[in-house]
Amino acid sequence: MMAQFLEIKADYPDALLFYRMGDFYEMFFDDAVAAAEALDIALTKRGKHLGQDIPMCGVPAHSSENYLLSLIRKGFRVAVCEQMENPAEAKKRGSKSVVKRGVVRLVTPGTLTEDTLLDARRNNFLAAYAEVRGDCALAWVDISTGTFRVTPCPLVRLGPDLARLAPRELLLTESNFNNLDEQITEAGIAAIPLSGSSFDSTSAEKRLLDFFGVRSLDAFGQFTRAELSAMGAIFDYLEITQKGRMPRLNPPIREEANRVMQIDAATRRNLELTHSLTGGRDGSLMSTIDRTMTAAGSRLLDRRIASPSTHAPTLDTRLSAVDFFFEIPNARTETQEALRKTPDMDRALSRISLDRAGPRDLTSIRNALEQCLFLHEFLSKFDLPDAIADRITDLTGHDQLLDLLGSALIAEPPLLARDGGFVDAEHDEELDEVRKLRDEGRKVIAEMQAEYSDLTGITALKIKHNNVLGYFIETTATHAEKMLSEPLSEKFIHRQTTANQVRFTTVELSELETKILNAGGRAIEIEKRIFEELRQAVNEVAPALTQASDALSQIDLAAALADLAISENWTKPIIDDTRAFDVRDARHPVVERALKAQSGAPFIANSCDLTAEDKNANIWLLTGPNMAGKSTFLRQNAIVALLAQIGSYVPASYAHIGMVSQLFSRVGASDDLARGRSTFMVEMVETAAILNQADDRALVILDEIGRGTATYDGLSIAWATMEHLHDVNTCRALFATHYHELTALASKLDGVDCATVAVKEWEGDVIFLHEVRKGAADRSYGVQVAKLAGLPEAVVERARIVLDALEKGEREGAANPKALIDDLPLFSATPAPAPQKEKASQVDARLEEILPDELTPREALQLLYELKDLARGG
Repeated sequence: MMAQFLEIKADYPDALLFYRMGDFYEMFFDDAVAAAEALDIALTKRGKHLGQDIPMCGVPAHSSENYLLSLIRKGFRVAVCEQMENPAEAKKRGSKSVVKRGVVRLVTPGTLTEDTLLDARRNNFLAAYAEVRGDCALAWVDISTGTFRVTPCPLVRLGPDLARLAPRELLLTESNFNNLDEQITEAGIAAIPLSGSSFDSTSAEKRLLDFFGVRSLDAFGQFTRAELSAMGAIFDYLEITQKGRMPRLNPPIREEANRVMQIDAATRRNLELTHSLTGGRDGSLMSTIDRTMTAAGSRLLDRRIASPSTHAPTLDTRLSAVDFFFEIPNARTETQEALRKTPDMDRALSRISLDRAGPRDLTSIRNALEQCLFLHEFLSKFDLPDAIADRITDLTGHDQLLDLLGSALIAEPPLLARDGGFVDAEHDEELDEVRKLRDEGRKVIAEMQAEYSDLTGITALKIKHNNVLGYFIETTATHAEKMLSEPLSEKFIHRQTTANQVRFTTVELSELETKILNAGGRAIEIEKRIFEELRQAVNEVAPALTQASDALSQIDLAAALADLAISENWTKPIIDDTRAFDVRDARHPVVERALKAQSGAPFIANSCDLTAEDKNANIWLLTGPNMAGKSTFLRQNAIVALLAQIGSYVPASYAHIGMVSQLFSRVGASDDLARGRSTFMVEMVETAAILNQADDRALVILDEIGRGTATYDGLSIAWATMEHLHDVNTCRALFATHYHELTALASKLDGVDCATVAVKEWEGDVIFLHEVRKGAADRSYGVQVAKLAGLPEAVVERARIVLDALEKGEREGAANPKALIDDLPLFSATPAPAPQKEKASQVDARLEEILPDELTPREALQLLYELKDLARGG
């Protein structure tokens, strides 16, 4: 057995080998050590190899999926090795013969199909990147849903595309595996090197033709050699991992690179599109706006958020579908109620095609088709926009399959086909008969006993059973003489005589006994046959079922976005190919939801107009204190643009969005110690990517550029960055900064306007109004914010003193402001009395003495001068 294990393991050195032994998957040697640690299970030993104990651990086969999930999440790949014959067959070759075993599947992160191993509301992509004579392409597939796509992908777009798709595995040639290490590491993807032959474009074309059963790929699109190469690598890898049993895949769709908004990984992370900065889905844009009823609808929303469209006709089509459900509440309510009952047909189809399905996958198809039929009948009553009318036709035409599945399957079947009991009564006559024997054997025997008693006229005749004779007919010796004589002796065969009884059998009783004993196993065999027939029936119409599932997901998403727009008071955006960006009373949907949940406080809406004429840039330079809401303002405008370009209503009272080709965000700060990058270095790398890539249709949001270094270094970098955005990139941008010196650029650059977040001061504290207004802030209120953060009072007061000295030196033009604070008292844990408070008390005392109604205008003017002198300490 160990020799067999080592022989099989040699073919899968990079995977854990799940070696089937009866009801367990066992692991040995280094695999056992690694698995025991990863799964926190006991490590034992079994036998010796080369004089050393053999480490061993195992997991039950019936619950193996849970262990597979843990191993896959921890980065392992698992080769599942099954017994290929019955142990009884092996014994025929000799008492010590080993059962034949073989790997039936290589389980990897990118090739999962089981619901327990997958996130139902996200796609699970496997991707391949290929380069042929300088031409590059990226292909990706989700075998759990059949999605198959390819796009041209020059090296500069690889990072953003990987961030968009977030594939679990990326297939590369061995040469690219080393060259692209940094980009792959940044994306957090498992890279798989394959030989050059896997990327051969000529053989790839033949594979595609054979798989889809066509003579030319022209019907699917015009593919370059690089695109064929990438698709071929995916096919090669699927054949390796699925051991020749290919999954169901939809025909490949070629995506044009310029049809999708480019968003790099840093921007996705900063905007928290599908995951929050903590890594979870809670707090992300996706979790906030997802009101879909089906898993497929949620996956579609996830893809649209990841890949906003830049194609105006596509967006018009999507918005028209949302309009329909927005304007007709009854249609939306009934549609969502039906969708709530709709299972995940795509993933059920995938498991059925790979022969990994169970009876519940078939009932998923049946239940989904029932809802398809209802929705077609219901929606057909309305005057539908083309976007929906074109899709509901895909919901029909499945009556024959629905009737078959409806008559064959019970309402709630077991998980596994081998358990039986999932075929409904009266679907198969043979099965009904076998089940009757299995479940009602005693009743059948009693009926036969009554029949024989009537035939012989012997009321004392009994049919009994023991372990020696099996079933037999028993009567007294007196009555036996009648059964031993003609004509009954021809039917009743004598078996045994005892002291008081005589025992008989008949041919019918022997046959019935055999049927009863085999009925349980026979019933399972018949149900397995029926299951296979149903599986083949589904496979034959899989392409049509895929179209129906796609139609359901699009209807689901349109209804969900309409529901969101109504409940949250969102408005339909105007989207065109201009360079407009006029958003009024915009809100950040994630922050607004959090405020409602935490305190019920309203979100302060703000407007933003970045409309740029011709090729001129339009940049808002945003100043104001920390905590005032600058970052929220920046992010909400980027999110409004993104929502508009997924085909959604937006959180604003009005929105006119000229198509955004690229979205860049440099907000927040963090280091990257694993790659030797400081916070400031990360900031500069992200800024460099923006300045080198942003075109005139880009939307850029930048926050605090240059704050990670010395004041004048940072100011100079921010200044030069602003000029580059204006003069070279000529894009629309929001630029938040604490460098108030930059506001001077507004008078020098035509496309720059100043805006500030309004605040009020009250008794030395700052009150945030969260209102964005035109103009510039005169200070940053950092000391006040520090006080709000809870710094010790002594530190806050000392900061005020130092700040006053530095500001006084700047007003008076001191050559060395630091010299002005050299004579100040040293820091003390006990705060020094604040001069401002003493002055304030003198002013307050004088005000208490004043009777305003008794003052003449001249006295009032004189009093103002007096109060001013007191405030100055004069």
